[in-house]
Amino acid sequence: MSNANANDLVLTRVIDAPREKVFRAWTDPAVLPKWFAPKPWTISSARIDVRPGGASSITMRDPDGNDYPNEGIYLEVVPNEKLVFTDAYTAGWKPSEKPFFTAIVTFEDAGGGKTKYTAIARHWRAEDKEAHEKMGFHEGWGQCATQLEEVAKTL
Repeated sequence: MSNANANDLVLTRVIDAPREKVFRAWTDPAVLPKWFAPKPWTISSARIDVRPGGASSITMRDPDGNDYPNEGIYLEVVPNEKLVFTDAYTAGWKPSEKPFFTAIVTFEDAGGGKTKYTAIARHWRAEDKEAHEKMGFHEGWGQCATQLEEVAKTL
């Protein structure tokens, strides 16, 4: 990947659903909670304004009922092709307490109604990349990609 850098974590998968449906699963606030957290975690709240500069507020809930809010801003939105968002800012371009990463998610036609799905978590610091890996980036985002495929196929 030509635009990868040393602090990237990357997940690539071919999803058995057209990219329009995979993109919708990422951008429809009624659909996103169905797949966005690795089970048994859930999404207790999802408010998304999917446009450049639009705010995102997604709260993950662990099995014990503890909530983990995640706020950010969309930087780039190309329908059915690309989403870029970051936790470096919150609504109104307010800097966040501790920026952790920027996500670059791409959706490419893989033929036969399938989508080449790539999710990049780009971190500012090597320490953040390592922490994200230890938190289970590959397992968690991989499980979410499986859940994403299951949901996208039903849209």
